[in-house]
Amino acid sequence: MDPNPDQTALNLLRTKRYALFWFSSLLSNIGTWMQQIAQPWVVLTLSQSSLWVGIDSFAMNAPGWIFTLWGGVLADRGDRRKTILLFQGIQLLCVVILVTLLILGWLKVWMIVLISFLVGTTDALSMPSFQSIIPSLVSSKDIPRAVALNSTQFNLSRILGPAIAGIAIARFGAVTCFGANAISYIPFFLSLYWIYPKRIKIHKEPPQQAQPMTQFQEFKKLLTSREVRTPLLTVLVTSLFCSPIITFCPVLIKDIFHSDVEHFGGAMAAFGVGGLIGAALGLFNLPKFLKRDKVSTATAIFLSLVTTTIAFNRSQVLLLGLLVLVGIALTVSNVFANSFLQETSGNHIRGRVVSLFQLALHGGISIGALLTGFTVAQFGISKALIINGVIAGILQIANGLSLKRTS
Repeated sequence: MDPNPDQTALNLLRTKRYALFWFSSLLSNIGTWMQQIAQPWVVLTLSQSSLWVGIDSFAMNAPGWIFTLWGGVLADRGDRRKTILLFQGIQLLCVVILVTLLILGWLKVWMIVLISFLVGTTDALSMPSFQSIIPSLVSSKDIPRAVALNSTQFNLSRILGPAIAGIAIARFGAVTCFGANAISYIPFFLSLYWIYPKRIKIHKEPPQQAQPMTQFQEFKKLLTSREVRTPLLTVLVTSLFCSPIITFCPVLIKDIFHSDVEHFGGAMAAFGVGGLIGAALGLFNLPKFLKRDKVSTATAIFLSLVTTTIAFNRSQVLLLGLLVLVGIALTVSNVFANSFLQETSGNHIRGRVVSLFQLALHGGISIGALLTGFTVAQFGISKALIINGVIAGILQIANGLSLKRTS
């Protein structure tokens, strides 16, 4: 590994455009995590049902299966800044509606689920543009570190957001977290206006290649490539069977440890610490004999073991340590898969490659949350995590063996 990755990372933060992007995204993600801590707790409180927690997560992530690929086409064919502004603006409106309903005392579970679906739809359409712009802010050789550094701020927000949310909910109520998320959009919109001018170029393909049917043929062609398919399978399996540990952490805290929202916030902060460590690891250059897709799959196998271990754990202190490991493994696996895909794809198809990554990530989370919601309701949280961990381990090992055979 490169012994001095920090200097390069700091140099990226010294550039005006990337620094504004990084800090405004940090503030926005802190607000997002505050709401993501409050929302499942509110759903669980209103419904008294773990199944509704899974349904809400499904509603948030399911639109990814329908709209993410279209978002990739928008990223490669349209104005990425306008796309982000439009759909992020709709998200802000959704948060304002939630805040209003909470204040008036009119909020129902079905309303939360409906708004989650709207937010998930706008996220699916805008995220490929958001992710595709990152390489436009740095040189090609800095893309892996820029992606990893972006993950660093995201995971730093995972520490700060839940920690603040736990205190805010206990003292002022969940509405504080929703309100903070609404305010956090403002600096992001301002930075978007300053750092994403029209001079960012998108390399377009010849007109005959821009027909709708050809776009889907292009997606099919991308999926036939091992360099695209293998990391996508790794992300998909992880999202399906390991990411639900985060979605159903409120159930774990309530049913197994009989704790309250402050302990839930602490658990999410522990996960964020692990994510921050994992993102920092992504700043290092790997030895030549290691490829990022191989590391991604190997780390995903380890994550399946940790998921299974959590199912048997009954120590709240040990749970925090295990969630740190979950954060490290989940972040390393996803960041390395993402940076590998972005580094090996050209700018003219990067939006579509990113949309495939987002489809595997968020689509997997949606289906995984729904399936885990049923297994939790049927068998309890511990048995559900055992089932998820074992299936994930088997599938990731098979994917790793396939990768080894084609190397």
